[in-house]
Amino acid sequence: MLESALYECPYCGEEVETTLDLSGGDQTYIEDCQVCCRPIKFVLQVHEGEWHLEVFSENE
Repeated sequence: MLESALYECPYCGEEVETTLDLSGGDQTYIEDCQVCCRPIKFVLQVHEGEWHLEVFSENE
């Protein structure tokens, strides 16, 4: 199940849209910012159809 989400880059502060794959359950992964190309750590928590996304700079 795919879901669109907006997040604010912890480096450049731009609001960026990404697509989340909720079918994989809880996930932690690295993806580059689409604006400034710096690595962002994504922490996705999925529970009974609800989800929560947090983003962190590489060193947090």
